[in-house]
Amino acid sequence: MNNTETSTASHASDPLRTDAVPAPAAPPLDFPIQRGCPFAAPAEYATLRTHDPVARVTLPTKKEAWVVTRYDDVRELLSDPRVSADIRRPNFPALGEGEQEAGARFRPFIRTDAPEHIKYRRMLLPVFTVRRVRAMRPAVRARVNEILDDMLAAGGPVDFVSAYANAVSTSVICELLGIPRENLEFFRDVTRISGSRNSTAEQVSEALGGLFGLLAELVGRRREEPRDDLISKLVTEHLVPGHVTMDQLLSTLGITINAGRETTTSMIALSTLLLLDRPELMEELRRDPSLMPAAVDELLRVLSVADSIPLRVAAEDIDLSGRTIPADDGVIALLAGANHDPEQFDEPERVDFHCTDNHHVAFGYGVHQCIGQHLARLELEVALETLIRRVPTLRVAGDREDVVIKHDSATFGLEELRVTW
Repeated sequence: MNNTETSTASHASDPLRTDAVPAPAAPPLDFPIQRGCPFAAPAEYATLRTHDPVARVTLPTKKEAWVVTRYDDVRELLSDPRVSADIRRPNFPALGEGEQEAGARFRPFIRTDAPEHIKYRRMLLPVFTVRRVRAMRPAVRARVNEILDDMLAAGGPVDFVSAYANAVSTSVICELLGIPRENLEFFRDVTRISGSRNSTAEQVSEALGGLFGLLAELVGRRREEPRDDLISKLVTEHLVPGHVTMDQLLSTLGITINAGRETTTSMIALSTLLLLDRPELMEELRRDPSLMPAAVDELLRVLSVADSIPLRVAAEDIDLSGRTIPADDGVIALLAGANHDPEQFDEPERVDFHCTDNHHVAFGYGVHQCIGQHLARLELEVALETLIRRVPTLRVAGDREDVVIKHDSATFGLEELRVTW
């Protein structure tokens, strides 16, 4: 990864890159842009980063917004107090027809500003500290081994996304919250609908309504009989004293589940496919498991599955890379664009598990940076290490071209990955 000297040298040697005022803006591009390769940012991001780093785009909702592709600009934007994450703002750059309407109704805390956002973040932070997450490793390892036992006992071929990736991520977040894990696919279905850019507001509301109904029942039980889980903690410390309402608590729990399982499911599945496609990387991790923490961060950078999650609105005029984003305009900080910026990362398309200075923005940046990032890293480390060690003959079942890629969701990933061993 680049330090200041190498970044400057790289910049000087790039004949296309310029930090001068960009040329007049081209007609807005249609956004989102599909990836040509699942293991890289869309090729168009490199062109934008060089020639139009703050570019105008047209969203599926027919609204226009701005996209930002340079690493420094993305970090500056996401740490700027003049930028709002409030989904109720008229020009919030929602990527799905039903997203803004449902979001304004249910008010997920990741789509709010301070002081509201800070209030809910502080409720959850004690559970996601490095120390608390580190203590979870034995339990996570035991659960991952159980899931892998079940997958192997069933025999191949199986859908890896359902049998392993979703089972791991959903089991861990359910265990943390204190939710029975009888129906793991239920949570995947809720996220599939609520995170799809093709879902209507009614479909999103119905899916989230089912989730909130389940959570409301559990909250009622924990009110009567608290346990050692997150729901009990939030009920006794925040709901009962009146610091939050039932609706606010359900929204907080709902987004914790959706965000906590969806990105990790995508990362486990997509990382596994990358390792199967590049067996030399798989063998490198098998020979030296101590590389796993660095490998996880490198995979997070390269894959950037939460690419367009940071949706914002400029509360005031904001200048970036020679352009002015006018107040009240929507703007999207493209994490994959930043994580593949050659000004920050040497050979950004190369996967390097020996990188020790990886300041990626896969979890976002600033006050809205992912609160569950330590847990996500733990799950990825354990899930990938266990799989690589215990199933050395794992391979894609059938044609590689049959892998189903998920392009129309808030989180990039795989819909289906058939594997055998």
